[in-house]
Amino acid sequence: MSNKVKVGIIGGAGYTGGETIRLLLNHPLVELVFVQSRSQEGKFLHNVHSDLVGETSLKFTSSFDKNVDAVFLCLSHGESKKFLAENIFSDSIRIIDLGNDFRLGDSVAGRTFVYGLPEFNREEIKKAKNIANPGCFATTIQLGLLPLAKAGILNEVNTVGITGSTGAGQKLQETTHFTWRVNNISAYKTLTHQHLGEINQTLNLLQPNKKAQVNFVPWRGDFTRGIFVSSIVESDKTLSDLNQLYKEFYASHPFTHVADTMIDLKQVVNTNKCLIYLEKEGNKLVVHSALDNLLKGASGQAIQNMNLMFGFDETLGLKLKSTAF
Repeated sequence: MSNKVKVGIIGGAGYTGGETIRLLLNHPLVELVFVQSRSQEGKFLHNVHSDLVGETSLKFTSSFDKNVDAVFLCLSHGESKKFLAENIFSDSIRIIDLGNDFRLGDSVAGRTFVYGLPEFNREEIKKAKNIANPGCFATTIQLGLLPLAKAGILNEVNTVGITGSTGAGQKLQETTHFTWRVNNISAYKTLTHQHLGEINQTLNLLQPNKKAQVNFVPWRGDFTRGIFVSSIVESDKTLSDLNQLYKEFYASHPFTHVADTMIDLKQVVNTNKCLIYLEKEGNKLVVHSALDNLLKGASGQAIQNMNLMFGFDETLGLKLKSTAF
């Protein structure tokens, strides 16, 4: 165990906490030292996350060990900044925050954060001590648009995306009840979704001389996990040229793939992949992008960032099979 990276999780009882635990337990170069949760203190991890039966004898603890190499913060939005202000960690300990507290450049207790979208920021992530993991919708939309912004040809974007019920978190809400969600869809936070800030920040860094406007309507879907986004933009380039642009942009990125046929959600659920497919009619380009909101949109991307920070193979512990049937 001595040559393994020692890691801990703060806030391990929710969906992203559970997925992060599962991935870390199966990572060949990681030792999971502790999982903190005030609400589940003393319980076995598998009492809360039933998929972990037979995987570990660890229990949730209300305390945490500062003698680790990395800490994952799987806290509710707004809680990470408070936690780091109240609990000072050594500068040598790497922090990966899965909340939204630091995605727009905020800092705390002298810690500054690098935006953790590897397809945009891989070289900076490798050198970082602190990572702000992107949001799930933000990741899906950005991966669909990054090549256009990099080429300086991104204008107004009209995008619609649908997400599973796990995107709302584990806390019960009216719109996550089975009786409400089943056989039902609805729009929410129309044009005001909290991920728009980080999306615009990234696109305008790639395309500083030309502002891109993203108009986003998110939908709640009648399924548990996954995100499917369709973004419409104008382009005079041919579909062949655009496919080449996208494939060249993502050629060195192991988890984002440009497909030659229409994609669907089951191809990405339970994986760290993002799949992209392009369609074009006249001067209207439609970019479809899909991923698992709990993996590439959260915990999987956090492990991907950890791999980059410690100099591991980027794909280590993340070669997961989809639930395609």
